[in-house]
Amino acid sequence: MTPHWFGMTPDERRQEVVDAGLPAFRAGQISQHVFERHEIDAAQFTDLPKMVRELVAQRFLPPLLTPVATWQADAGLTTKTAWRLADGAMIESVVMRYRRRDTVCISSQAGCGMGCPFCATGQGGLRRNLDVAEIVAQVWLAAEQGRASHVVLMGMGEPMGNYRNVVAAVRQIMAAVPDGLGISARSVTISTVGLAPRMRQLAGEGLPVTLAVSLHAPDDELRDELVPANKRYPVSEVLDAAWDYARMTKRRVSFEYAMIRDVNDQTARADELARQLRRRGDWTWYHVNLIPLNPTPGSDWVASSPKQQNAFVARLEAARVPVTVRDTRGRDIAGACGQLVADAQTLAL
Repeated sequence: MTPHWFGMTPDERRQEVVDAGLPAFRAGQISQHVFERHEIDAAQFTDLPKMVRELVAQRFLPPLLTPVATWQADAGLTTKTAWRLADGAMIESVVMRYRRRDTVCISSQAGCGMGCPFCATGQGGLRRNLDVAEIVAQVWLAAEQGRASHVVLMGMGEPMGNYRNVVAAVRQIMAAVPDGLGISARSVTISTVGLAPRMRQLAGEGLPVTLAVSLHAPDDELRDELVPANKRYPVSEVLDAAWDYARMTKRRVSFEYAMIRDVNDQTARADELARQLRRRGDWTWYHVNLIPLNPTPGSDWVASSPKQQNAFVARLEAARVPVTVRDTRGRDIAGACGQLVADAQTLAL
C-alpha cells in the first residue's frame, strides 16, 4: 500500500511519483498544493492533467481523519475535535488560540497504555499507534482553523511509545515549506511519562524540540501509584535522562506536575522536588509546570485548593525553581490535560 503524502519524506515522494509512472517533477507540484497552498482536494490541482489528479487523489491523498464532532470553549478560543480514522479508531486533538500564537495539541496513539489513574485516556487503554501521516494530518487540519504556530504532542497516547513514527512526523512538521509544514523545532513539544531510554535517544536525533516530562511526584513510592511506568523507570533515572537531554540539546526541560489535593501537593514534596532538580544543575536546565488536576469520570481525586497550590509554588520559588501554573483550557468540554478519551461517552457531551 502506498504511503499517504503526509507520511513520506521528499525523496520518498519523488520515488513514489516515478513508480506511479509520472515524471519526478510532479512531486514538487503536489507538495506545493498540499503544504504551500494548503489544498488537499486533488481535483483543485488544475496545473495537473485530469487523469493525474485522479491518480494523486486515489494513491497519495486518500482521506485520513474524518471529523465526528467538535466542541468549543473559552469564548471560542479553544476547539476540540474528535476524529475517526480509516479503521474506525478514534482520536481527539485540541486547538488553543492565544494572542500571539495558535497551539495545536495532537495525539500520537489511539488511546494510551500507560495507565495513569488520574488520566481518562490512560484508563481507556491503548488501541494502536498512529502512523506518521495521521500525526501530521492533525497539524495540517488545525492550520485550517488558524496559524498552528505551535505543536504539542500532549494529546492521546505516550509519544515515546510510538517513537519511530513520532520522530518521523516531527521531521515532516519541521520541514520547510513546500516539503513540510515549516514549524520551528523550538515551537514543538514532545511529552513523555518518562521512558528514559527513548528520552536519551531523542537527545541524539538532532531535533531541538522541547521535552516535557510528566513527573507528578518527586518520590518513587507515590509516583509508582500515579505513573505506573515509574516501576520500570524510577524518578532518579527519569531525572538523569532529562538532565542529559537538556545538556545535549541546550533546551530547557519542562516538568509537568498535576496538583492533586492531599495526594502530591504537600510542601514537603515541593521541597523534595526542588532538591532533586537542583542537585543535577542550576535553574537554567528545567522549568516546573503545575497543572490543576482536571476532573475525569470515575475519579475521586480533585485539584489542590488555591491555598495549597500557592504554598507549593512559594516553596519552589524560595528554592529558586522556575515554576508556573498552567492556564487550564477546555476543561468544560473535556479538552484539557488528561481528559481526552474519544469514545461514545465523549460524543454524548
